[in-house]
Amino acid sequence: MRKNSIKNTRINGEVQKELSVIIRDEIKDPRISPWTSVVDVLVAPDLKTCKVWISVLGGEQERENTGKGLKSAAPYIRRELAHRLNLRNTPEINFVMDQSIEYGVSMTHKIDEVIAHDENAARDRGDSEEDSQADE
Repeated sequence: MRKNSIKNTRINGEVQKELSVIIRDEIKDPRISPWTSVVDVLVAPDLKTCKVWISVLGGEQERENTGKGLKSAAPYIRRELAHRLNLRNTPEINFVMDQSIEYGVSMTHKIDEVIAHDENAARDRGDSEEDSQADE
């Protein structure tokens, strides 16, 4: 697999920034969740296709509705992208659901639960050690 050139990396960043603005501010589709983030963008070197990783914070229903809304808005998003960016070709956009943010949030909650459990266990051990020392 080839590494991205500096030009391609710059194009990926610009496309990601513009897509974030378009999805957040321009699209009025009620199916698209307000908690939608553009996680990553990969534009092909020939500028024909673009893979966009989208993360939606919420349940399965919100992800599904947002995916449908973005798929139906893809021609509009592509047209807006063509107006905003001066590219030789405007890439065809393929949206992919990414659950890394949601996974990170769930892992944080699990870590917090384990820490709280360990603190409670340490506190209980400390109380029982003090009780056994007082008995002596």
